[in-house]
Amino acid sequence: MSNLLKKLTKTSLVLRIVIGLVAGAVLGLLVPSATAIGILGTLFVSALKAIAPVLVAVLVMASIAKASSKLGSRFRNVIFRYLLSTFMAALCAVVASMLFPVSLQLSDTPTTTDSTASLADVFSNLLTNMVANPISSITNANYIGILFWAILMGIALKMIASKETISVIQDLSEVVSQIVKWVIQFAPFGILGLVFTTVSTNGIEVFTTYGHLLMLLVGCMLANTFIFNPFISFLMIKKNPYPLLFTCLKESGLNAFFTRSSAANIPINLALCKKLGLDEDFYSISIPLGSTINMDGAAVTITVFSLAVAHSLGIEVTFASAIFLSIIATLGACGASGVAGGSLLLIPMACSFFGIGNDVAMQAVAIGFIVGVIQDSVETALNSSGDVFFTASVEYQNRLKKEK
Repeated sequence: MSNLLKKLTKTSLVLRIVIGLVAGAVLGLLVPSATAIGILGTLFVSALKAIAPVLVAVLVMASIAKASSKLGSRFRNVIFRYLLSTFMAALCAVVASMLFPVSLQLSDTPTTTDSTASLADVFSNLLTNMVANPISSITNANYIGILFWAILMGIALKMIASKETISVIQDLSEVVSQIVKWVIQFAPFGILGLVFTTVSTNGIEVFTTYGHLLMLLVGCMLANTFIFNPFISFLMIKKNPYPLLFTCLKESGLNAFFTRSSAANIPINLALCKKLGLDEDFYSISIPLGSTINMDGAAVTITVFSLAVAHSLGIEVTFASAIFLSIIATLGACGASGVAGGSLLLIPMACSFFGIGNDVAMQAVAIGFIVGVIQDSVETALNSSGDVFFTASVEYQNRLKKEK
């Protein structure tokens, strides 16, 4: 048994995941009644949801506690790039949704809400989540709250804790990272269960009924990955950004595509940053930070679905209001959970901006879960690979300044 496990772990994780994906699809078509297979997916997702918040908390806390004090400009730079990229993703989704509008099958009569109050709630909720109880933030996967308290605790540790205490916190972060790596080793079985459940429940409906929606979602995400993000990077490093982009997609994006969790992909991103020769003091904080606020794919999902609901209900959306929606989607995406399907739950928030009631918006969320096996995978690949891409771009830009 030990030798078998060693052989399995030495086999490429991506290859094992692809095998699990194919096996899940085949089983879903051949034996759709074998619902016990779907438990594998439930267990895998539950494990990721459980450990990811703890991982972000201890990584950020430990990284800030041991970081040098000369990282300010780089952090401002990477945060700005994260937010700019997320906004451009939402803007791309607005333009694409207006050029290629999508209609959804919504059964209930639409109800309206006070959109002004809902808009104020967006900012109120962000601030409230930021100062929520740190224990409840971890329990509820409130990543804005986790990030806020982890940063404060990291600063406090840096100011008053002994080297021995900081070393213990650092060891704890490595322990949690190792646990995540163990969980990810079971990804092939989890993917098998997830794909089985999707295929056995929906068949090929995902590719037929929702084909137009999927093309719009994936098209916007790919445009952001291969056009807008490289353009931002080129302005920073003044050289061809695509070799770096393809490295990030291959070594980070592929794994994130299958695990569908930006937070769980953090150890893989940290290892890639080390391989690229980046400053550990910088990337050990910017990568966990990116898993929380670099949410290009989430911004696309929120924008496309909310505009699709509005179009389906015959609500006229002006370009100015759609641009404002991009800003709301950017802010909302920063609060999206870093686990599978996190962005879908923010669709009602965006829909409320157009006065669309929660009962109708939740139908869009249900459709999101149907197409999620593709949408959420591409979204997470874009988000997670972008964390390394912009971290490396900022690092290279900083080196260019020093050379001058």
